[in-house]
Amino acid sequence: MEKDLLKATRMIPCSVVLLTAATGQARDAMTATAMFVSENLPLVTISLSRSSTCRALIDESGECVLNVASVGQASLARKLGSTHGSQVDKFAEFKIPIMKSSQMNAPSISGSYANLECKIITSHRAGNYLVYIAEVVAYGVDEKQVPLVWHENRFFSVEKEVS
Repeated sequence: MEKDLLKATRMIPCSVVLLTAATGQARDAMTATAMFVSENLPLVTISLSRSSTCRALIDESGECVLNVASVGQASLARKLGSTHGSQVDKFAEFKIPIMKSSQMNAPSISGSYANLECKIITSHRAGNYLVYIAEVVAYGVDEKQVPLVWHENRFFSVEKEVS
């Protein structure tokens, strides 16, 4: 049986992250791929297309905010995942509620389960992507929210502990 290898990475459940980045007056938001590397030092990896607007902003600023999406943000995650380019103000277009981040220029997205403020440590080219290693330097969490995960191109809530 032949399998489409492009679907292979969809077998790994992952958090849904709404990444924000900013420099001066420019800002952008997108759905991104991120996962933790270590807990002590709190490090995460972030993978972005080399052509993305957020990538350019991160390269200039050296920082970003990873907004861990909540169940109520599934529609926003889909919109941000399918809207590309610097010609669209996604914050205005999608009425994204924001709040000031404590240490980053990029805004945090209100209604997220968590907002992780990150400083970029390094990046590595991987095909058409840049993979960043970033340190979480500040965070906020809204435990009333339920985190959203992505698996096999669908969204699921994280609500039930199994052990």
